[in-house]
Amino acid sequence: MTKAIFKLPPIKNEPLKTYAPGSPERQELKDKIAELRKGGLDLPMIIDGKEVRTGNLLDIRPPHDHQHLLGHYHQGGKEHVQMAIEAALKAKPAWECMSWESRAAIFLKAADLMSGPYRQSLNAVTMLGQGKNVYQSEIDAVGELIDFYRYNVKNMYDLYAMQPNSSDGIWNRMVWRPLEGFIFALTPFNFTAIAGNLGGAPALMGNTVVWKPSKTAVYAAHLVMTILQEAGLPDGVMNLVYVSGPDASEVVLNDENFAGIHFTGSTRVFDGMWEKIAKNVPKYKSYPRIVGETGGKDYVFADATANAKQVATALIRGSFEYQGQKCSAASRAYIPESLWPEVKKFMEADLSKITVGGVEDFSNFVNAVIDEDSFDKLAKYIDDAKASPNAEVIMGGSYDKSVGYFIDPTVILAKKPDYITMQEELFGPVLTVYVYEDDKIEETLDVLDNTSPYALTGAIFSARRDRIEHYTNRLTHTAGNFYINDKPTGAVVDQQPFGGGRRSGTNDKAGSIFNMLRWVSPQCIKETFVPATDYMYPNFLEE
Repeated sequence: MTKAIFKLPPIKNEPLKTYAPGSPERQELKDKIAELRKGGLDLPMIIDGKEVRTGNLLDIRPPHDHQHLLGHYHQGGKEHVQMAIEAALKAKPAWECMSWESRAAIFLKAADLMSGPYRQSLNAVTMLGQGKNVYQSEIDAVGELIDFYRYNVKNMYDLYAMQPNSSDGIWNRMVWRPLEGFIFALTPFNFTAIAGNLGGAPALMGNTVVWKPSKTAVYAAHLVMTILQEAGLPDGVMNLVYVSGPDASEVVLNDENFAGIHFTGSTRVFDGMWEKIAKNVPKYKSYPRIVGETGGKDYVFADATANAKQVATALIRGSFEYQGQKCSAASRAYIPESLWPEVKKFMEADLSKITVGGVEDFSNFVNAVIDEDSFDKLAKYIDDAKASPNAEVIMGGSYDKSVGYFIDPTVILAKKPDYITMQEELFGPVLTVYVYEDDKIEETLDVLDNTSPYALTGAIFSARRDRIEHYTNRLTHTAGNFYINDKPTGAVVDQQPFGGGRRSGTNDKAGSIFNMLRWVSPQCIKETFVPATDYMYPNFLEE
């Protein structure tokens, strides 16, 4: 094979389509949704490049239309996790020895397939399977996933170029080896992009992967896997299994070849796996890499100088886009008394125009939450707030699961800053506002800092630069992604690397070189061109 130092093609963020009325992409997507709604899905697991069917069929139903059956997927068990591990280990020697440019070409081709022929399929399966409207799907399943795959390649290229200095007669080199063993990718329902990246990033760096998607995102995961196969991914590099979390963890975390986990999900689950890993450390060939993004109780803080309309818009978008089912969603807000009446007025005006319904109607801003468990949990929080002397439901508060799992955008006014919905992650279209006295900014900042164990995203609004600097410094540990005069959502690959601290995760910044570093084990090589032939050093010589 010809040897060269290859230059990457241009890497840039994927342009997003508008899906405006009359646009060709709007009709293409509507046609694709209509086609997929016909049903008949039969989704197998993919292990060692082969379709695996168990006959244990579980339903796939749209959360906004839960009486409609799209099809089924084949649920597996522990034996299939073991098969996936064996396939990953079998594929690893050839995969990690494959040239970096060939690995890069697979993911760059996958990105182009997603940008072109598979664009509307990706949107349609994400909309139907995970209840996203067209705009939310386009920025996630298409734009962000493409950006991950393209910028991961660039970050790998830049990482490989990081080399040590050398002295005369010596050549020092850094080899960026993949980890020894296999990687476990445990992925969430809410972002097709995150699911595709949690396995994709380690794989690009030469690792092989066992991928367990959320049961409510199997549809999109299967399509992503299919695209990667079409792009040339060798058999066994990524192995897609539909199994329960406990079954997966029991097999994976007890295997001596377990090399790392790439995770997005609940803090409780991540804590449990961390504990199991710690107990099993003596079993492993190497200390595993534990990389995770967990929960959030993300905030908006405004002072009296802030623009009320801007704050209201940030709260509407940040809290209710994708039904608040984002780890970064604005879930609590601190608004001064002097500003609150105007912010409230603008929010009420916006909410009066927002429609709630299915994804097929592109005018619906809010759609269904992911499943019945989520619906029931959120409904209870709303009911409890209605009955509590320490809270008041001031906007929304209605819900109905007769057709789909619909919850109206809801705003709770907390009369105490430690009311439960100011503390706990809800993961739904529920925002809690605490109105503070204008002269108690510092006390309120203290409350904000200490109310939640999370530190994922946060936003501040102010017109004064000195206050912006003060809030930024005072709140430095409250958010891994911090926003000034903007909503706390919408991180873009290569622009705002994403991740949080405290109980929000390991803050390894998805979409950046920092994350790629976690999937390699560097080896330093020193080569001496003319080796020494005399053991003696000058200081030992006689005068």
